[in-house]
Amino acid sequence: MTTAGWRVTLLEAAARVGGKLRAGEIAGVPVDLGAESLLARRPEAADLARAVGLGDRLQPPATASAAVWTRGALRPMPKGHVMGVPADAESLAGLLSPEGLARIDRDRELPPADLGEDVAVGRYVADRLGREVVDRLVEPLLGGVYAGDAYRISMRAAVPRLFEAARRHTSLLDAVRAALEESRAQPQDGPVFLGIAGGVGTLPLAVADAVRAGGGELRTGTRALGLARADGGWRVRTDRDEVLAADAVVIATPAWSTAELLAAECPAAAAEIGRIEYASMALVTLAFRRTDLEGVLPDGSGFLVPAADGRTIKASTFSGRKWRWADEASADEGLFLLRTSVGRYGDEDHIHREDGELVEVSLRDLGAATGLAARPVASTVTRWIGGLPQYPVGHLARTARIRAEVAKLPGLEVCGAAYDGVGIPACIADGRRAADVIIAMPTRATGGGEGAGQ
Repeated sequence: MTTAGWRVTLLEAAARVGGKLRAGEIAGVPVDLGAESLLARRPEAADLARAVGLGDRLQPPATASAAVWTRGALRPMPKGHVMGVPADAESLAGLLSPEGLARIDRDRELPPADLGEDVAVGRYVADRLGREVVDRLVEPLLGGVYAGDAYRISMRAAVPRLFEAARRHTSLLDAVRAALEESRAQPQDGPVFLGIAGGVGTLPLAVADAVRAGGGELRTGTRALGLARADGGWRVRTDRDEVLAADAVVIATPAWSTAELLAAECPAAAAEIGRIEYASMALVTLAFRRTDLEGVLPDGSGFLVPAADGRTIKASTFSGRKWRWADEASADEGLFLLRTSVGRYGDEDHIHREDGELVEVSLRDLGAATGLAARPVASTVTRWIGGLPQYPVGHLARTARIRAEVAKLPGLEVCGAAYDGVGIPACIADGRRAADVIIAMPTRATGGGEGAGQ
């Protein structure tokens, strides 16, 4: 992608760039207060990190093993599944009850299912394999990505490979096997995930520096309030009582803000975007003395918690185990870092509790899961209100309708987590797509091709 001849101005309503990628510190130790890893099987995020000088700081997790805290015990995360949907009952032994395991084997006795254009992951899997599979494994895994309800999340959007395989097979177990075989047949060099030494939150800061070095203008603390077509281009009204002229505009705001900005010029798209729902969550980051945790925490990078078990936390990550850079940084201070997450779609009351309460309920659940009794030397709570867009059944069709309406207006693009993927690589890819469309358009300055647009 090239931006030759274009002047770029970014308006960021917050005081900092990066959104849910946020670098911070606790007890003097650097830490991610938002997303902590990049999906490495998609190249966009790692490529961007290398392009802005962070290539030598990319690190795979120090351990990939994790657990599920369910039915009163920490149980190893099973292998041989697609987002929690197993290829056989044996892989879930111990995680499910005997009745739940027996229910899985009935899949091949059932008549073929009609998936139609889309179907909810949880409903389809429960119909084929039983609710226990969904409640004990699919839901916590999907919840880690969307903080959503597995019985509402679109299978076509969230697990597309399995959706396509299920269309070709009468048995869901056979579809999972086929999806796994397809995955194994593809080149799998390198880790599935990557982190960045110092935190994934350092990535947007490095990108911002690169944009400024390239002549771009980044204006933080500046909110776009209105958008209107004018003179073959666009006018953007900001909360600083000014109107900016532009040949083209890319809107990368949350859905509710995008809907407001498009209401006058693209009402059909605005109506569709305005229906996109979000889930909120909170991260509780805790720093402990290393000597207080010796022999306490189980092996692995942490654990997931099914909503069916009635706990407050939905996951815990042992940051000092998962990331070598976090271990080294905290070891210098004699500390160990871990974090919990709280909040799911439809169950968000907990995130509005006081910080101290969230710390206490996290410690209570950690104690019940691992036997942890130590008190942290420091804690911090980070709330992401409206942080994760939901992808219900029909989401991809809605996105297609939005794209079609926006495409009717030259020089306008929308992108971000609300459309084609919530992961970091997917968001970067969508941003590049939008930029490429804009760069290829004619401008008033040139009459065609790349030129002095803004």
